Amino acid sequence: MSTFFCAFAQDLVESGNKSEIDSSSVNDSIPAKQARLLDKIKRNAAGYITIDRANKVMMLYDQAELYYQDTELKSGVIELDYNTNIVFAKPLKDSTGQYVQFPSFKQNGNQVFPDSLKFNFNNKKAIIWNSRSEQQGMNVLARATKKENDSVYFIKDARITTSKNVDDPEYYVRIRKGKFVPKKKIIASGNQLYIADVPTPIYLPFAYFPMSQNRESGIVFPTIGENFRRGYFMQNGGYYIAASDYFDLTLLGDYYTNGSFGLRVESSYKRNYKYRGNLAFRFENLIRGERGLPDYSKSSIYNFRWSHSKDAKSNPNSRFSASVNLGSSTYFRESLNQINTGNFLNNTLSSSISYSKTFPKYPSVNFSLSASHSQNTRTQSVNMTLPSFQASMERIYPFAKRTGVKKGILQNLNFQYSIRGENRLQMTDDDFLTSKMFDDAKSGFRHQIPLSTTFKIAKHFNFSVGGNYEDVWVFNTIKKNDYSTSLDATVAQDTIQGFDRFNKYNYSASMSTTLYGIFNFKEDSKIQSIRHVINANVGYSESPSFEKYYDEYIIDAEGNTRDYTRFEGSMYGQPGNTKSRSLNFAVRNGIEAKVRDKDSLTMEPKKIKLLNNLNFSSSYNVEADSLHWSPVRMSTVIPLLENKISINLGATFDPYAIDNNGRRIADFNINDGGALFRMTSANMNWGYRFESSSGSSPKSSSTQNIQKEGNSLFGGSEDFSDRQFTAESSSTKDIEKEEEDTFYRTKIPWKINLRHSLTYANAKRNREISNNSLMISGQVGLTPKWDVGVSTGYDFKNKGVTYTNFRIERDLDSWVMNLAWTPFGDRQSWFFFIGVRSGFLRDLKYDKRRELDKNL
Repeated sequence: MSTFFCAFAQDLVESGNKSEIDSSSVNDSIPAKQARLLDKIKRNAAGYITIDRANKVMMLYDQAELYYQDTELKSGVIELDYNTNIVFAKPLKDSTGQYVQFPSFKQNGNQVFPDSLKFNFNNKKAIIWNSRSEQQGMNVLARATKKENDSVYFIKDARITTSKNVDDPEYYVRIRKGKFVPKKKIIASGNQLYIADVPTPIYLPFAYFPMSQNRESGIVFPTIGENFRRGYFMQNGGYYIAASDYFDLTLLGDYYTNGSFGLRVESSYKRNYKYRGNLAFRFENLIRGERGLPDYSKSSIYNFRWSHSKDAKSNPNSRFSASVNLGSSTYFRESLNQINTGNFLNNTLSSSISYSKTFPKYPSVNFSLSASHSQNTRTQSVNMTLPSFQASMERIYPFAKRTGVKKGILQNLNFQYSIRGENRLQMTDDDFLTSKMFDDAKSGFRHQIPLSTTFKIAKHFNFSVGGNYEDVWVFNTIKKNDYSTSLDATVAQDTIQGFDRFNKYNYSASMSTTLYGIFNFKEDSKIQSIRHVINANVGYSESPSFEKYYDEYIIDAEGNTRDYTRFEGSMYGQPGNTKSRSLNFAVRNGIEAKVRDKDSLTMEPKKIKLLNNLNFSSSYNVEADSLHWSPVRMSTVIPLLENKISINLGATFDPYAIDNNGRRIADFNINDGGALFRMTSANMNWGYRFESSSGSSPKSSSTQNIQKEGNSLFGGSEDFSDRQFTAESSSTKDIEKEEEDTFYRTKIPWKINLRHSLTYANAKRNREISNNSLMISGQVGLTPKWDVGVSTGYDFKNKGVTYTNFRIERDLDSWVMNLAWTPFGDRQSWFFFIGVRSGFLRDLKYDKRRELDKNL
């Protein structure tokens, strides 16, 4: 080892506190032994470096650093025995007697922070006292650690926690002995849960803690509980399969002691820069009551979901997407695994799958093929379009260049072509996915060619003239039979299978202009000017009669006849047998004011909208024998409080009177002793959000995280089977820095959402309020750790409180506690949850629930 001695001595003389040690250098006349160190050692110390030649020990003092290959060691004191190549690191004491500069040991990307350690450069083994290591959000503290090699550590008397306060964690799992593989796993024996340093009865003789940076296959621990109607249960237990980097598979199941069970199959897939999506299928077999008793029943429900999105950059001219949500109509009301408020209030399940492609060469063509599904969970009716084909060609200007400004009638003359084909299915929930779903199928194609042009007259009047040709293909028509006493009324109509077609066309023209009116006030006035903008539009449309598609049939024994067309009930309508001509009128008003700003330094006045889009529209039927005028529709938006609240108003006014049966008659209402117009309906709705002046607001509780802000009126959505908590989940946000670590606030953040809807009906002089409801949602951050929320409302029409939900969340740092309570109504229930926030120990939880009595 004389080589090491000479190298250290020479290096210490030449440099001060910094040097490099090259074990391969030989400058001694004595034959050198083979060096045990295979690379350079770099060292540094802010205090001093000493070498004990007799004992062959080098010591680095104060902010000592030692670097060798992939090993980094920093500490207050470092001692290197270059005879055995063993290094020892420990902290040093400051002037007050406190230990400072604790060791930091890093090797192969793994870093620990012990009180002291010994490390052998030859065999890479180490003994570490009171080590600390962070592994993907999980902190490992061990009183004694033996490093066997780069990938295996043996730990004794260790603590595992996800708490940020490593020195005094609010909880930890104490391990007597264990094998620690960094970034992969811990296999331990003698595991006991401690809360606030108090041991709990939760003890496991053996435990496995996954710490892999990648997804790993493994068992999903179930939730164990009790239901007063179905007995004890195990819920959401199963197996997770990390099949590859591109997709995974989750198999989960539920079991109740009364025989009810559920199955879940879920998968997520992803290809970078190409596509991503997920699939989920859920099936539940529900048993109620006891076999042999009158209340016994058995049923099954299911739900299928699929979402898929394609990266637009992978192929800009080709797109595929899917959003599927279908299944039993009673699934969200009956599911054992969910109390899903948002889906309970939504009465519709809808799906869409589409593929589209664009052919960019001129004229470009867009092609799409899709399938859609709509399901009403209340009426249990299902409507499907399977499939739907659509293609369209871009607008062509035959008398104008493809670039540049188009002027005049001829240059603006354009036409388009589009085709659409559909196969529509209508069925009930019971017939879905059976052969009966195709019994009432309707299919057909529609071709459309619109032709139009635009031009101006006198610079201020914009004209548009055009027409539309439509050709419809169908594959079944009807034939109505003449009246006969031998024919039953239900068979008086026959369905004829086979190809048939009809065409129709129409013409239209419109003129629009804009008028401006400005009223200026005095220069020293607060209101400097008011501007009124009027957009007026007059249109004319005409459609000829297509009587050639109509036939007659005898309707009674007296020989009376009635016209009908064989295309009745066609999916794209039917041709008209009367000529139609109508005039359309629309007026849009906008009123705004310029107001002097309160800030005297502001040069420009502030614009305020007094009336936003006051619209009136009506039409006049030229061909009608009577009742030429249609009701006048009025709508407007009134902004208040500097656009913080907008009141939406709408009303319908009929110029004609009605008879005693509530039917419109040909007399004007004013001639019948009434006003010029008769209000037949009106509606008003508005919404407003109040917030604390500081702008801070309590975070939506965890039961709302998967819902958008607009759903907060209903208390969000809660799915027990998918309850996840992430490190980013905290009970408050936007908290002032000086209040982050306190249990109180000088300012309490809060917010209140209000929504009001009012509908008035007077079509038959009934003069009734058909709907009048107010929805309220509020949240308060009582402390940085406590959030309280409530959602409720009142129905003034039915005189009752609407769906009400209370929510409480307590942030317990590494844990989270939630309580959701619906105190009354047919969704009466409560749910309590407390669990570790981190995903590594998400199975360390307790939940208790009381579901509603679904027999109600």
